Parts: sequence; structure tokens; C-alpha cells
Amino acid sequence: MMWIGVACAVAGAFFLAFGAQRQGSAVQSNTGGLALGSNGFLRLLRNPRWVLGLVLLGLGMVLNVVALTLGTLVVIQPIGAIALVITTIVNSKDQGIRLNRATVVAITCCVTGSALFVLLAVNVVSENHHVTVEQELTVVFMLAIVVAIFGTALILWRHHIRAFFYILGAGVLFGFVAVLTRIISKQIFDPNGLYLLNVQWYSIIAIAVAGGLGSWFVQSAYASGPPDLVIAGLTVIDPMVGIAIGITILGELRPDVPAVVAISMAGAALLAIVGVVALSRHHPDVVKRKNESAKDLKKSART
Repeated sequence: MMWIGVACAVAGAFFLAFGAQRQGSAVQSNTGGLALGSNGFLRLLRNPRWVLGLVLLGLGMVLNVVALTLGTLVVIQPIGAIALVITTIVNSKDQGIRLNRATVVAITCCVTGSALFVLLAVNVVSENHHVTVEQELTVVFMLAIVVAIFGTALILWRHHIRAFFYILGAGVLFGFVAVLTRIISKQIFDPNGLYLLNVQWYSIIAIAVAGGLGSWFVQSAYASGPPDLVIAGLTVIDPMVGIAIGITILGELRPDVPAVVAISMAGAALLAIVGVVALSRHHPDVVKRKNESAKDLKKSART
């Protein structure tokens, strides 16, 4: 069963990678690198390439759920980082972009750091079978603060926001979505037999808001950055946020965690984050956009 789970995880990573690349190229062609508005989103719904990407992403999510059902988290979760490598290769060939050394190093840091962080975290957490009302409300309250911060920044500095902002926001929001999904699933399958009656209304609203805003951020990131950069942010930030909340709020950290493991986790997280930041600065597509913007500024200055 474990090997079937591994196969599903690998297949899911491929679907995720190709789906992200299809959607990313569709958004780029529809917006021309400009901010994604409501009219642009409606046009995407009629774009066959974007819809195909949505279907592929959906299949990838289903396969990942099956993989996590058949295999252990320690084996399955790091496999998702394969999507970053696949997306980078596919997008570079599709756009005719030659990857520079800085990009390769950045991707290596992302994949290595995120995989090490997840592996170390899973090995030092203890299963928490019951989530208290206080813990659930704390997660929802933290999410409200996060939504307020990103929402305010989006309103005040919308025209000055770069791709990294959207990627960071999507990763953080989907990290909360993962935590709330875990909480709700535990409530549904609670042994008391109440099923959906255990689910709190504020958690439903919270997961809907986080998922909706996170999805909007992903599409906006596609409009202002390459799809492999988007996948890099999601495969690094999303699991780290989810695991961090699980450890600090839900009490899933074992009390006997060795100091060397804790330091290693912090180092792995830092390595992955540095990789994402480096990718956002040195990716060939990003460098090309900066050069084009500099040329446009020089032309406008001369005129």
C-alpha cells in the first residue's frame, strides 16, 4: 500500500506542476503581466488553457489525498517538492528561458530546506486527537489578523505589490486552510456520532475566506511572476505555516524534542525561505521583467 501511495504522490506532483504551468501561462497571456482584476478573472473562466490547468490541479489534489491515506506523512509530504522541479523545467522550455546558476541553486535550497523541515517536524510531533474550542478559536483569530494585514496591504499598495507578496500571502493562507481542514475533519469523524453538527460555523467561514483570498493571490502571482516561483512559495511556505501552527497552537510537539533537532528545523526553514527569496530576485523571467522596466523608464525619461 505504501508504494501505491508513493506512486499517487509522484503522479499528483506531476499534475500540480503541469496545472500550475498551464494556469500561469494562461494568466500571463490574458493580463500581460498586469494586476489581475475581476474582468480578467472572468476571461480566464473562458480560457481552455486555464480551465485545463484547474482540472489538472484538482486531479493533483485528489491524488495527494489518496497518497496521504495510503502512506505515512513522513514519506508522502516531501514528494510534493518534486512539483517545483517539474514546473521549472516545463516553464523554461515552454517560454524558451535558459535557467541561470542562481535559479538552480535557489530551487535546490527550496526543495532541500522544505523536505528537511517536514521530515524533522513530523518526527518530533505527537498526534493530537482532540482540538479544544480555545485552540480552534485561536487559529481563527490568528487567521483574521493575517487576512486583515494582507487585505490592508492589498488595498493601500495594490499598484506597488510584486509577485513575492502574493506568493507569501497565498502560502500563509493555504497553511491556515490545511490546519482548519484538519480540525474540521477531526470534528466530522468524532466518535460522539454527531458528525457535521460538531463543525463550528466560524471555522467554515474562516476556511472559505482563507481559501478564496488565497486562490485570488495565486492567480495574481501568476500575473506578475513565473509559475515555478509560485509553486516554490506554496511548497515551502504552506507546509511550514501548517506545521508551525500545529506545534505551537494545537500542541502537537513532543516535550522531549532534542535541541539539535529544533535548531536543525530552524536551519531547514531558513534555507527554504532564502531559496524562495533568491528565486524571486534571480529567476530569468524576473530579471527580464526588471530589465524591460528599466528600459521603459529610460525611454520615458528621455521623452
